[in-house]
Amino acid sequence: MMYNVSYRIVQSREDAEDIVQESLVKGFQKIHQIKEELSLGAWLKRIVVNASLDCVRKKKKESWIEETRILETETVERKIEDESEVTVALIKQCLNELKEKYRIILTLYMIEDYNHREIGEMLNIKESTVRNQYRRGKNRLIEKLQKKNKNGLKKLHTGS
Repeated sequence: MMYNVSYRIVQSREDAEDIVQESLVKGFQKIHQIKEELSLGAWLKRIVVNASLDCVRKKKKESWIEETRILETETVERKIEDESEVTVALIKQCLNELKEKYRIILTLYMIEDYNHREIGEMLNIKESTVRNQYRRGKNRLIEKLQKKNKNGLKKLHTGS
């Protein structure tokens, strides 16, 4: 579980293995800090996520772009009409082709089930920036799925 979380963020087998090993060592060194109401698995997973994000930051040294405006009044969500045409492999492929900032936010939100506030804290960016980048990343993912899907998936509908 911890390896998969790390791999989805860093996209390197070697880095993910190193991160998991370092996280386990760090976790056992600080196990006395765990709170009773928090599960060990969730606590270790958080250490892995943070270590993975640190690895990405060190490698890329790119600064996240702060968005000054957010169009909160327009919340348009696109959904793929015929989900049966989209395979898990295709979704993974398209997700991995996204820009890093979108891929990480989509992974943390959609797969790892963190909320926008938690992601903002982990990445040291505003929650509104997370929401905006999530929305943009999701739209780009849908566009990639439409282009790559052999049947085109031409039909989209607008919903909330």
